[in-house]
Amino acid sequence: MLSLLKIKNIALIDELAIEFGEGLNLLTGETGSGKSIIVDSLGALTGERVSNDIIKEGERSASIEGLFAVSIGDELRTMLDDGGVEIDNELIIRRELSLTGKNRVFINGQLVTQGFLKSIGAFLVDIHGQGEQAALYDVENHIELLDGFASVEFQKEKVAAAFVTWSAVKSEIASLEKDTAEKLQLLDILRFQTTEIKTAGLQSGEDAELEEEKLRLNNVEKLTTLSAEAFDLLYDDPTSTAVTLEKAERKINELSEFESRFGEYAEGLKAARAVIDDLANEVRGFSSHLEFSPERLNEIENRLAEITRLKRKYGDSIDAVLEHLATSESRLQNIETAEFREEELNKKLAELREAYVRQASELHKARKAAAARFEKTVEESLKAVAMENARFEVRIEAGENDNSFTAKGFDAVEFYFSANPGESPKPLVRVASGGEASRLMLVVKTVSHSDDIKKTSVFDEVDVGIGGRVAEAVGRKLKSLSATQQVLCVTHQPQIASLADHHFIVEKETVNGRT
Repeated sequence: MLSLLKIKNIALIDELAIEFGEGLNLLTGETGSGKSIIVDSLGALTGERVSNDIIKEGERSASIEGLFAVSIGDELRTMLDDGGVEIDNELIIRRELSLTGKNRVFINGQLVTQGFLKSIGAFLVDIHGQGEQAALYDVENHIELLDGFASVEFQKEKVAAAFVTWSAVKSEIASLEKDTAEKLQLLDILRFQTTEIKTAGLQSGEDAELEEEKLRLNNVEKLTTLSAEAFDLLYDDPTSTAVTLEKAERKINELSEFESRFGEYAEGLKAARAVIDDLANEVRGFSSHLEFSPERLNEIENRLAEITRLKRKYGDSIDAVLEHLATSESRLQNIETAEFREEELNKKLAELREAYVRQASELHKARKAAAARFEKTVEESLKAVAMENARFEVRIEAGENDNSFTAKGFDAVEFYFSANPGESPKPLVRVASGGEASRLMLVVKTVSHSDDIKKTSVFDEVDVGIGGRVAEAVGRKLKSLSATQQVLCVTHQPQIASLADHHFIVEKETVNGRT
């Protein structure tokens, strides 16, 4: 239930706070006085898109805030938990608008997205605006209205799951059934690519090793000189590191006979000599194997050119080329075994189709059973809005082929209507007048959500095109609905306004040249 609505700098409104109560809340006032601004503001709190154009002229920002007393069910609690919103028995929703485009939404102080707000708003408010008649005229909406009355969500979930599985396999089969010529062409391409890469015999990291060897071959003379000089400095020269270190070791050993602390360095000096000897041997061995080979250099350059060509075609590294090979081999195998895969999938598709039809048939039976009750309930409710002779029918046609399968089942639902005695019901979209559609919309929407007593229902000028006794009957219907849920209604009819539990009059005036 909406307890409080606060609006600041929206359209003509500077600042406004309205406390709504239980039962029937009525907003009345002259056309253009701003009643719909209040309804639109409430719509913004349920996640509807709003433009910065609604910010009051001369202001740079605006805000809309609502306090909702809620009974939180499992589904809503899970959504709020996932959104990081702390939960109690109240939800405070705040929407901030700015001319700079920095619009923000908060629920109980937690910043959330507009999409998240829309999903939460669906649990709080149901707004039936002046365009709802158009929704009633749209045959696509009829199945949802029937399902709302029938309470078949559990069956619909099963049908949707079966449809997703069935359609996924059907799509895979369609993908396999591509034009044969296209398959053959792809086979030729994949076979050529896999053969080309496999023939090259690439090894991961091979290019780096070859570049290193190429660098060495191109610098044999320099490396030979460096090796010889290093060996002399380390070992061969009379003043080499090895000779000097050996002399130093003897001196330190003599010192340690007189000063024991120098003995601690004996092992370190031996280790240092071992490192120098090992390094000298490594340098000499390296030098002995240095040999310039034009033939080997040519081999390396040709191999690197081949690797570069393959990388240019299939990836920016040898690993990427090898990954392309693995992917191509997998695709090749899938295509070559597609015929066997198709047989398996067709068998599986038949089983899944049978499972879908079974679930959709159960849903169809539930809708057929509910349709009769829905017709009777709507006709009884139409009497309450001064349409005593109206006839209402729900016609359901079950689809006979795969093209009629959807996540909602294979049913096509359409409402038929007759307002006058002696006339058989015809498609509602062709026979209901504006006034009749207003009343029928009120009845169908309320009846189809008869179990949804936790929401606040908002009716924005649902009484358009009616008056007198009919308006009084519509008022009584709204009053009856308000016994089980909070109702907000914008009206011009005194017959309806007189039934309000809480009545708000909306007026506008001009002060110092500003409205």
